[in-house]
Amino acid sequence: MSTRYFFISCEHRVLDEAECAIVKLRGKSTTTPSLEQVLVPETLLKKRKTQEKAAAEKRVADAAARKARKAARKVIFKRADQYVREYRAKERDEIRLRRQAKASGNFYVPAQPKLAFVIRIKGINHIAPKPRKVLQLLRLLQINNGTFVRLTKATTEMLQLVNPFVAYGQPNLKTVRELIYKRGYAKVNKQRIPLTDNSIIEKELGKFGIICVEDLIHEIFTVGKNFKQANNFLWPFKLSNPTGGWSEKKVRHFIEGGDSGNREDKINALLRQMI
Repeated sequence: MSTRYFFISCEHRVLDEAECAIVKLRGKSTTTPSLEQVLVPETLLKKRKTQEKAAAEKRVADAAARKARKAARKVIFKRADQYVREYRAKERDEIRLRRQAKASGNFYVPAQPKLAFVIRIKGINHIAPKPRKVLQLLRLLQINNGTFVRLTKATTEMLQLVNPFVAYGQPNLKTVRELIYKRGYAKVNKQRIPLTDNSIIEKELGKFGIICVEDLIHEIFTVGKNFKQANNFLWPFKLSNPTGGWSEKKVRHFIEGGDSGNREDKINALLRQMI
């Protein structure tokens, strides 16, 4: 009996070892193959290579763009500082000339203004064809629309034709800056785009040396050589009604108690209420 039991136990032990080997083999066959054991498709390799190349190119482009923006900021700050010095020098010169004229008993006659801001104050009713055409040329299509105009002999005559329908005058630097910063929109591909970034200005006017808002303000205020391009870049300003609204007799001339016609430097007080 003992011998038989020994043979049976040995037989069981042999079977247990065989079963363990089978389980191990089965376990190996059911496990997920490693990355090294699987052949990657060629299309996936090409796609991965293309993505890596695109990512590297994007990193290079981003670095170049950051460098360009940094350089542009330096130029913008330098120009802004230059413009401030220019405006202050001009103001000091005017004060000096006024004092000299007063000291010598003469009158100081300022230079003829080169810039005007025109606001439409009347609708389309009872307007003759010729004044209506002039309003279209000035891009004043709606009430409270406003535009900058270079004052020449031709434009002065045009303003005389539409005198009862517009209010205009000579804006100062503060008014020009507030108009562009607070109410300025660009005309890009016939679309009205808000001036939220200098890149919009640089893209459209960079070829004329205008790359930021301060460049645009300077070109408009000084009526520079690229005034036409800068002015056409700006969408006609849409202003609010002045505080208290227009007077009932707004068609009358300003000096007669109305709102129309040339206000000269008094246009700045009106625009402060409308911006």
